[in-house]
Amino acid sequence: MSQHLSEQEIQRRESLAALRQMGIEPYPAARYEASHFSSSILEGFEKSEEAEEWKQVKISGRIMTKRIMGKASFLDVMDSKGRIQVYLNRDVLCPDENKDLYNIVFKRHLDIGDFIGITGKVFRTQMGEVTIEADSLTVLSKSLKPLPIVKKDEEGNVYDAFSDPEQRYRMRYVDLVVNDKVKETFVTRTRIINAMREFFNRFDYLEVETPILQPIPGGAAARPFITHHNALNMPLYLRIANELYLKRLIVGGFEGVYEFAKDFRNEGMDRTHNPEFTVMEIYVAYKDYFWMMDFTEQMLEHVVKSVHKGNTTVSLSGKEISFKAPFPRVSMREAILEHTGFDIDGKSEDELRAACADLGIETDPSMGKGKLIDELFGEKCEPNYIQPTFITDYPVEMSPLCKKHRDNPEYTERFELMINGKEVANAYSELNDPIDQRERFEQQLRLSEKGDDEAMFIDQDFLRALEYGMPPTSGMGIGIDRLTMMLTDNASIQEVLFFPQMKPEKKAEKKVELADNEKAIFEILKEKEEMDLEELKSAVALSNKQWDKGLKGLAKHGLTQVNKTEAGLRIAIKAS
Repeated sequence: MSQHLSEQEIQRRESLAALRQMGIEPYPAARYEASHFSSSILEGFEKSEEAEEWKQVKISGRIMTKRIMGKASFLDVMDSKGRIQVYLNRDVLCPDENKDLYNIVFKRHLDIGDFIGITGKVFRTQMGEVTIEADSLTVLSKSLKPLPIVKKDEEGNVYDAFSDPEQRYRMRYVDLVVNDKVKETFVTRTRIINAMREFFNRFDYLEVETPILQPIPGGAAARPFITHHNALNMPLYLRIANELYLKRLIVGGFEGVYEFAKDFRNEGMDRTHNPEFTVMEIYVAYKDYFWMMDFTEQMLEHVVKSVHKGNTTVSLSGKEISFKAPFPRVSMREAILEHTGFDIDGKSEDELRAACADLGIETDPSMGKGKLIDELFGEKCEPNYIQPTFITDYPVEMSPLCKKHRDNPEYTERFELMINGKEVANAYSELNDPIDQRERFEQQLRLSEKGDDEAMFIDQDFLRALEYGMPPTSGMGIGIDRLTMMLTDNASIQEVLFFPQMKPEKKAEKKVELADNEKAIFEILKEKEEMDLEELKSAVALSNKQWDKGLKGLAKHGLTQVNKTEAGLRIAIKAS
């Protein structure tokens, strides 16, 4: 195994064995309870250096730096709240004659990345740094792989940073350790969700859970992931949305329900799309989309204040985005007319397709009116809405689950919230007419037959639920990943997902340097892939010694194998 390990990895395994030989278990089972976090010591000591509690503290964490200076050394130890400096004095740490804990355990066998426990008193160094002088050290976990060492010079320039995106996303556990801002992003993500939940709970709306495996992938226009349930012998789908189940709960009598849901869409990946993503959906009875616009902007203002210390302005890609309510409201018809000069009102599918062609927008025959209008808006309008803006009143063909507009049945009572040129939230006055809903589903079925693989399925059980009666309801869904991107100033969705979807990791190809006699044999063998041993030996014309050495070398590299046949021995290239 050691042939696959780096020199540092070999040394760490040797240290692991040495610690055990000394009677020290590098992975102890007993709990280690710290009395303080690094941050509480640093903050508390600044306020009151004379406090009794600083005479003996107990911390645990990972060694991040190690500076040995003879009988004294300094460490930086990182716990979940930050870093603190530790001072090791050999005679304080080892007051008896036996100095092995300092001279051997610490100096020789502890490395950057190892977890340790420290007890000692807090003091301030001559340089003014708050530090713990250790009087005990406990090994808590031995790290067998070295961490990337990120260095800064006196000007603050960073060297050897762990910055390759593919490595960072694949090895997020390393990324979180060595890149401080990454952890801050995910702490903010949790605070966003908590603030949203706090806002909903003020109204006594109920947080619920609905199925992830669904017999019909409903609630959105998207391509699903398909799996198979062995016991029931039936296909199931990973949910593309939780909408239809939440509406069933409104039918069942709940006034307001919400869910933070993992959804899955078997579609493309880019900087703003991941096949697995998080949305929050909320449905409230006896409300409409006008109420939901007010509710959404108030909720977002509350969230932004919660994560930005009372501020409602966020810096995003060099732009200042204000989340101060109210937000502007623009109808989709007005938006397209303003940015293209084309009025979608009353236009046929052919007219819409011609308008797309005139504007240089690609289309395909499977697209109906809804998809064509969606392309017009997405290509020509969406990027223009930087400040939070509600785009309202979508054409009926774009919104199969949405109530027709009370003033114009060609449109629906729907809005999307645009921020920085991206859709963040989507909301309706929900369609609760079961006959109209059935007709809309059947229209989606016709689109599917035309080749639209994102058209909605007909959910007969949902239609049955509507027939029992659903009160007037407004619903809203908001993308947690995109919102987090905006509130942490990240341009890529992979930066706000702990473990984004990745292509399989490529295994590094083992490069083999062949000796001249090995090359001579292998080049001839490559032409036929398999040859009689004597025929091959004759063809390469090497001395017996060179032949034997070359043949053994190729076998050692795993490139050839000997096959016994009735006609004699044959040499073949080994399949990789």
